[in-house]
Amino acid sequence: MSQRRVLVVEDERTIAESVAARLRAEGFAVDLAHDGPTAVARAQALHPDLVVLDVMLPGFDGLEVCRRLQADRPVPVLMLTARDDETDLLVGLAVGADDYLTKPFSMRELAARVHALLRRMDKLAGTANHQPAAITVGDLEINRAERRVRRAGVEAHLTPIEFDLLVHLASRPRTVLPRERLLAEVWGWSDASGTRTVDSHIKALRRKLGPDLIRTVHGVGYALEVPA
Repeated sequence: MSQRRVLVVEDERTIAESVAARLRAEGFAVDLAHDGPTAVARAQALHPDLVVLDVMLPGFDGLEVCRRLQADRPVPVLMLTARDDETDLLVGLAVGADDYLTKPFSMRELAARVHALLRRMDKLAGTANHQPAAITVGDLEINRAERRVRRAGVEAHLTPIEFDLLVHLASRPRTVLPRERLLAEVWGWSDASGTRTVDSHIKALRRKLGPDLIRTVHGVGYALEVPA
């Protein structure tokens, strides 16, 4: 397999170099950008397999970078944020980020998240041809081949990770899936340190598809209800 390429977008050069050094030690080819316009230009030229993206950037911010990247060519994005603010995190997820880390973070954790995101993408590519083309649960229609979702005939625009999470829940309607299982099977994580990631994506799905679609089972996880 050819070497995976990661684009690191971070205006604090000390952090950028530290992240790049760790990822190179993990076997990745790493390119750097330190502002929004350069990040978009390099992503378009280099076609990275994954982007590590800081929210606060000169030129234009990481949210706008993510929006432009996903409009040009879908790519996994791990977003870095200095604030543990739920609104910021939800906005990041809404524009196409797959995961996030709040500063300060350990390089070990960052490397683990990068590997997990790439494993998830590999798994999706390997299983795409073995899945049923469509799922219908009540008024919810999921077209896997086109990666499109409609509820009551109205199309909802989901990010890649939101779509994969919805498919996972819709494949087992009314079945309560623990957060830890969702992290393992959708994100590819081997530990349960990211349960807030699941919660944030569930909130995004409810906002786009209706609050009645996914039921919370407190202390356990989530289940997809059968809509009328």
